[in-house]
Amino acid sequence: MKLYNTLTRKKEEFIPLKKDEVTMYVCGPTVYNYIHIGNARPLIIFDVLRRYLKSKGYNVKYLVNFTDIDDKMINKALEENTTVKKIADKFIEEYYEDAKNLNLLEGETIHPRATENIEEIIQFIKTLENKGYAYSINGDVYFDISRLDDYGKLSNKNIEELESGARIGINAEKKNPIDFTLWKNKKEGEPAWKSPWGEGRPGWHIECSVMARRYLGDTIDIHAGGHDLEFPHHENEIAQSESFTGKRFANYWLHNAMINVEDIKMSKSKANFFTVRGVSEEYDLEVVRYFILSSHYRSPINFSREILNQSKNGLERLYNGKNHLKYILEDSKEKELNERDNEIIKDIEEYKNKFIEKMEDDLNTADALSVIFELIKYSNTNLNKDVSKKVVEITYNNLMELSNILGLLYKGEEILEEEILNLIQKRIDARANKDYALADEIRDSLKARGIILEDTKEGTKWKKEI
Repeated sequence: MKLYNTLTRKKEEFIPLKKDEVTMYVCGPTVYNYIHIGNARPLIIFDVLRRYLKSKGYNVKYLVNFTDIDDKMINKALEENTTVKKIADKFIEEYYEDAKNLNLLEGETIHPRATENIEEIIQFIKTLENKGYAYSINGDVYFDISRLDDYGKLSNKNIEELESGARIGINAEKKNPIDFTLWKNKKEGEPAWKSPWGEGRPGWHIECSVMARRYLGDTIDIHAGGHDLEFPHHENEIAQSESFTGKRFANYWLHNAMINVEDIKMSKSKANFFTVRGVSEEYDLEVVRYFILSSHYRSPINFSREILNQSKNGLERLYNGKNHLKYILEDSKEKELNERDNEIIKDIEEYKNKFIEKMEDDLNTADALSVIFELIKYSNTNLNKDVSKKVVEITYNNLMELSNILGLLYKGEEILEEEILNLIQKRIDARANKDYALADEIRDSLKARGIILEDTKEGTKWKKEI
């Protein structure tokens, strides 16, 4: 498998540190609000990478952190006259609700909080200070950029340019205007912890270095997140982690591109800011997952109602293909495989190989999704109840295996209420008696309740509207 490594600016063969294990750190949300569509993109993309690596036989140790102490958290608590912890607890629970509806593999994810690692953070900073990479001023602790020759290697930033562009007045006591904060001195009304430098709280960047090392090791295979984190967040993680351990922090750095809203960068100030929870009031979140995966993760994507409707239609086509195969599976019979059956099995295997080829090429989910559509189109054309049951089973199982890697088509048919089943039968009887007015009336009433009927040569089929 080849992945585009931001550190080297090229695609590289992915070779994990251990033969059968992969360690992944994905920067998670600051839990002061519901996650937004921009947060959802890396969560979905790197969940798919984890799923794909698992399908290849790797044990994946996967971590998504919760930033539960920073300025946004403190300001939110002040606005609502509550505590930072209560804000964090609330929105972590809301995160889990959205994650479930986005079909993230939450049961297999490590979710540490920054505030659960304060002692480890303090020890980490003390070590940096003892090694000469950090210095304290009036209770604040800063990382000394001048100690590094390769600062900026991830983002390709030039230190001289950064220095000339920095606002020196921010803190005239710092040795260098671009030195970044490791520990913040306590301010009135803020949460604080005791430390060698006085009461205070961690800076933003330090938590990820500490938690990555604590839960995954000195060097990890993959560190991932949005492109906006490349600098300064990930650059600073590298600086402090590699200064601490003397080892490479992460072998592969993956960054997804941003989401625009109707061709404009999403931001609260522009009133084009969409939370996942808000979108879920109008769309099933599987539609959002489909939307995210329908573009390559390194390409910027545009978010709009029109595009979500297109995604909804695309997802419905996938479910139609799945349901078509299920109906055939119920009606097909066990029989000896003939030459045509063996050709179909061979073709289905080729679709699977093509899907893998796309995923191996820098996680190209857009093209992999296209392969699934090709597989469905092929099965619609070539499979019917007269084909051997084994052929239909192989096709259906391949469709579900590939869809599961993308985290799609996971919803099963729900048992309809008896009243609705009776209405479907009543419509079938009305059509048989040529009472088409009644049949149309029943169809329309079911559609209003989210039940879509389809009259096919195999009989009347139904599905729940997405």
